[in-house]
Amino acid sequence: MAAPKRGRSASAQSKPGRSLALILIAIAALTGGMFASGNTTPRLGIDLAGGTSITLQAKNEPGQPNAINKTNMDTAVSIMNRRVNGLGVSEAEVQTQGTSNIIVNIPKGTNSAEARKQVGTTAKLYFRPVLAQEASTGATPSASPSASAAGGGASSSPSSSPSSSASGSQKATGTSTASPSSSATSQGRAVTDALKADSTPSSSASASSPASPSAPSASSSADAGASAAAAKLQAEFTALDCSKAAQRATAGKTAKPGDSTVACGQVDGAWYKYVLGPARVDGTEVKKAQAVFDTQGASGWQVQMTFTSSGAKKFADVTGELAKNGQPPQNEFGIVLDGEVVSSPTVAQSITGGQAEISGSFTQEEAQSLSNVLSYGALPLSFKTQSVTTVTAALGGQQLHAGLLAGAIGLALVIIYLVAFYRGLSLVAIPSLLVSAALTYAIMALLGPTIHFALNLPAVCGAIVAIGITADSFIVFFERIRDEIREGRTLRPAVERAWPRARRTILVSDFVSFLAAAVLFIVTVGKVQGFAFTLGLTTVLDVVVVFFFTKPLMTILARRKFFASGHKWSGLDPKGLGAKPPLRRTRRPAGPAAGPVDPKEA
Repeated sequence: MAAPKRGRSASAQSKPGRSLALILIAIAALTGGMFASGNTTPRLGIDLAGGTSITLQAKNEPGQPNAINKTNMDTAVSIMNRRVNGLGVSEAEVQTQGTSNIIVNIPKGTNSAEARKQVGTTAKLYFRPVLAQEASTGATPSASPSASAAGGGASSSPSSSPSSSASGSQKATGTSTASPSSSATSQGRAVTDALKADSTPSSSASASSPASPSAPSASSSADAGASAAAAKLQAEFTALDCSKAAQRATAGKTAKPGDSTVACGQVDGAWYKYVLGPARVDGTEVKKAQAVFDTQGASGWQVQMTFTSSGAKKFADVTGELAKNGQPPQNEFGIVLDGEVVSSPTVAQSITGGQAEISGSFTQEEAQSLSNVLSYGALPLSFKTQSVTTVTAALGGQQLHAGLLAGAIGLALVIIYLVAFYRGLSLVAIPSLLVSAALTYAIMALLGPTIHFALNLPAVCGAIVAIGITADSFIVFFERIRDEIREGRTLRPAVERAWPRARRTILVSDFVSFLAAAVLFIVTVGKVQGFAFTLGLTTVLDVVVVFFFTKPLMTILARRKFFASGHKWSGLDPKGLGAKPPLRRTRRPAGPAAGPVDPKEA
C-alpha cells in the first residue's frame, strides 16, 4: 500500500504548474470581466464618494397621540430600507436616532435623487370615485388621456383630458374647455349633486342624475344633508388652486378614508383639482406592483397591480358601479397616493380577476417609483424632513487617501518583515500577496453592479486587516518547513511533510476568522457590515491563494539549487536554523556463522 501512495504523491508534486495555471486563468477571467463590464473600480460608499444624509422626524397622526413607538419606528425603518434598496442604491443606510428620528444615508448614484423623494413618503394609497374635477387657475389641459386601467381580460377606455368645467356632466374632448372662472353657484351645485349621488344607495338612474345640473333633488332631507356636507367641501374646492405648491401641500392630506375630500393631481404638466368620494379600496389590498413597458401598444411605462382576494372583490365592485355611470367624471376613480391624485382612469366595465394596471404618461423612473412604494407598503407614521446634509466627495477623498496610505504602510511593514526574517522565501510571499490583492480588487469591482456592494471606510479597514491574515498563513507554512529542516531533512521532503501540518493550522485559523466575520455581518447594520463582508471575502481568498498559488510555487522553488542547497540568503540555511546532522543507520558487524570454527581463524 505504501508504494502506490508514494507514486501518487510524486505525481502531485511533479505537476504544481496546473494549480498555478488555474489561479492565473481565474485572475485573467475576472480582470477581463471587469474591463468588459466597464466597472474597473469598486463602487464607493457615502463616506468615500459623498452623498446625502437625511434626518426625518416622526409626527403623531390626528387622533393617535401614542403612534410614535418603537414598533412603528422599527417598521418604518424596515420599509424605508426596502424602498431605497429596491432602487438599487449602494450602501444605503437607514437607522433610528432617539425615539422619534430616523437617519437615512444615501450615497451618490443614478437613483439617489429618487430615493430621497421616497424615504419620507408615507405611501398611503386609496382608490376613490371622482365626483367632480376642474383645471386649476392658469392650467391648460392637454388632449392626451390621463390614464387607463385594465384587468382580468377587461379593459377600460382612456379618458379624454380633464375639463376645466366643474359641472361634472361631461369632460371636454380635444383641447376645448370651459372657462376656469365658473361661478361659485354652478360649482356649488356640481359638488352638491355629486355628493348626493355618491351617498345614494342605488347605482341606477339616481347615480347618473348628478350629471345634469338641472336634475331635481330626491327629497328635501337629502338636499339638506348633501348641502350641509357640501358647504365646506364646496368652499375648499372653490378656493383650491393646485398650481400653487403651498395649497397642494395641504389639499386632502388629512382626509379620513371614509370622508369625501378635495385633492390635486397633475396630467401632462397641468394641475387639476378634484372632488373625491370616500375610499372604496385601500392600498393595503395591493399584493404586488411592478413597473413594465407596454411593448404591444402606445401606453409606454405602466404599473401592473395584483390585488389580494378581498381587494379583488372590492375593486370589481367599485369598477362595476363606476362603469354604469357612463359619463365622466362619474365613471372615473382617482388613485390617490398621500393625498395626491396620481391617476384618474375611466372605467368601461367591471374589472375582475384581481389585476389592474395604471398607465399614462409615466417615465421609467416614475413608474418604478410608484410600483416600489406600492410593493413595500405604507409607512405607519408621517414624517417631516428635519435636515438634509450633503457629504462632499472631497471629505471622502481625504478619508480614502488616509485609508490607502495606512494600507500601503501596513503592506510595506509586512514586506520588510518577510525580507528580514525569511529572506529568499519572500519571493514566495510577496507574489502571493499581489495575487490576493488582484483577486480582491477584481471581485470588489464586479460585486458593485451585481449585488450593489459599496466600498466604505470600514471595508477598507477590513482589507488592511486581511493583509495580516494572509501573511500569517505564509509564516505558518514557512515555519513548518523550517521545523522539518531542523530535523535534518532536505528541502523537497521538508516541503511535502510540512504542508499537511501547515494546511490544518491555516484552515482552522481562517475558519475562526471567517466565523467571526459572518457573526459580525449578521448581528450588525450599516457600515460595520462593510468591514465584516470584506474580512470574510479576503479570508476565503486567503485559503484559495495559499492552496493554489503559495504551495505550488514553493514546490517549484524547492527544486532550484538556490533553495535546495540551503543558501544563506534563501531563508532555509540548515546551519542558520540549527539543523541536526542527518540521521544515518550504522550496520552492526555480522556474527560468526554457525558450525565448526577453523582453528587457523581462531
